[in-house]
Amino acid sequence: MKVIFIRISFYSILLLSVFNLSAQQTKPDDKYNRQEVMITMRDGVKLHTVIFSPKGQTEKLPFLILRTPYGVNNYQSPEKSSYTKDMADDGYLFVFQDIRGRYLSEGKYAMMRFSRDKTDPKAIDESSDTYDTIDWLLKNVPDNNGKAGMYGISYDGWTTIIAASDPHPALKAVSEQATPSDMFMNDDLHHNGAFRLSYAFEYAFMEEISKTDSLYQFGNYDTYDWYLKLGPLSNMNKKYIHGKLPSWNDFTTHPNYDAYWKKQALTSRLDYPRLAIQHVSGWWDQEDMVGPQDAYKALEKRDTNNKNFIVLGPWRHGGWAGGEGKSLGNIKFDEPTATYFRKEIQAKWFAWYLKDKGDGKFAEAISFQTGSNKWKNYSSWPPKEAATKNIYFHSNGKLSFNKPSAAETKPFDSYVSDPSKPVPYRARPIEETYGPGSRWYTWLTDDQRFVDGRPDVLSWQTDTLTQDVTITGNVIAKLYAATSGSDADWIVKLIDVYPENYKKEPKMSGYQLMIADDVFRGRFRNSFSKPEAITPNKVEMYTIDLHGADHVFKKGHKIMVQVQSTWFPIIDRNPQKYVPNIFEAKESDYQTATQKVFHSLQFASSIELPVVE
Repeated sequence: MKVIFIRISFYSILLLSVFNLSAQQTKPDDKYNRQEVMITMRDGVKLHTVIFSPKGQTEKLPFLILRTPYGVNNYQSPEKSSYTKDMADDGYLFVFQDIRGRYLSEGKYAMMRFSRDKTDPKAIDESSDTYDTIDWLLKNVPDNNGKAGMYGISYDGWTTIIAASDPHPALKAVSEQATPSDMFMNDDLHHNGAFRLSYAFEYAFMEEISKTDSLYQFGNYDTYDWYLKLGPLSNMNKKYIHGKLPSWNDFTTHPNYDAYWKKQALTSRLDYPRLAIQHVSGWWDQEDMVGPQDAYKALEKRDTNNKNFIVLGPWRHGGWAGGEGKSLGNIKFDEPTATYFRKEIQAKWFAWYLKDKGDGKFAEAISFQTGSNKWKNYSSWPPKEAATKNIYFHSNGKLSFNKPSAAETKPFDSYVSDPSKPVPYRARPIEETYGPGSRWYTWLTDDQRFVDGRPDVLSWQTDTLTQDVTITGNVIAKLYAATSGSDADWIVKLIDVYPENYKKEPKMSGYQLMIADDVFRGRFRNSFSKPEAITPNKVEMYTIDLHGADHVFKKGHKIMVQVQSTWFPIIDRNPQKYVPNIFEAKESDYQTATQKVFHSLQFASSIELPVVE
């Protein structure tokens, strides 16, 4: 194996211009002074920390803390980052810290570190490291007002909500943004038990092969070819990484939803909101769209003091942190959604809870409704006024709010799924996730016509809509399907089809925009902990959570649903023959299968839509 180690800044990759690397020393035009310290944790490990304080500070200020595995040594003065500028203009003591085992911090790194045993006073986890950091800051940084807030995106969002689950008394408000919540059920590593192959491997390699971020050298610009030539997943350790990635080894030994995944999940770590929590999610977040929604839902059950809030916007992963947010990929929103979030939502949130500035009136749920392109406030999420309405599959590729009748000309549609020729999840070439020129960031908004004409993708669509159809809330697919194999993946995509002659923007004519989508691994239809083989050719119902949406299908558009069984290489290939552990499958286990999707009176496949009249 030939490996190239490339030092990269995760934020420069993920958020483009949010954190432009700069010299480590304070510059004459910086509005903040920079201090670099090593803070000792309760077990003696020292964590590298950078502190920025306003030049000429005249009042006591709160701390704003970001803890990350992606390296903080080159962070610039906070007013020069679009992500923090509005808060920096208000005045805070900014604290950036390398979590243990990463970059310039001491200790051993553990991805998504488990919660500590609190009976052991020397035991540590991310919440204890945050606690010890805040304790040190209060005692050693002059002119603080005794309050702290925390924020961050992705892994930094996860460290934020973990800190909030067992907080220091001075921690008053947090904004967790794009946190992962359950690495088996959704987000980075799996979706409904289906393994996110390309992302999981490339991320694990980037974080674990060395103490700083490193990219794997594929030798193929189009990684679709590399992953296909990989063959069975067992070849990864056998031929390439040789057991050097702890996370990959955990993936292979925990193929089902066992105690390992349950212990790691946020639902096992969260009970009730101990402080003000703002959850932030992007509708087209290609990494952690579900996490904030799940975290909000889990805490909302015991939010007796109105401390739990959610913000949902038209963004990719971290897309609210930089730029105006007027568009994403080919999709235009007319409004500067990211600018609005940073100034009107994020900055005002911390100003109220940490500095007692503003009116403190925050809507329970703030959502940018796509299609109508308007900000909406809701008193609950999902909003109570949304009513479930099923849209059904029919013969001849028709989709309708009318249920199938006995007169359906054909009870099912079928296709052959071939693991040797999987459907790409985005148009090729598929660049490495964080490599040069990667289109990873916006693939969820890509035009789905790139799979038109493939015999292994089924489509149904409505007639042209004569009035707007608004959906606000959770979208659920109810798929009646059968396979000739003994295991199968089902990918369902809810799509907004633009008019064929779209005069407002001609190049968008006929565009197929995914609004909600996900994959389900059939072996887990009855239990994610105890998988079962599928009985060949038996019709079964698969309930697939397509998660939240707030979208208007405009008059003149159409609603489409696509179904397929491969989504490669973001999802690994299902052998379509049941084996106890797919990570141990042999090449001979991979087989073609005939898939049938039913739309009869008895087996009426549908999508449950949360329709707002």
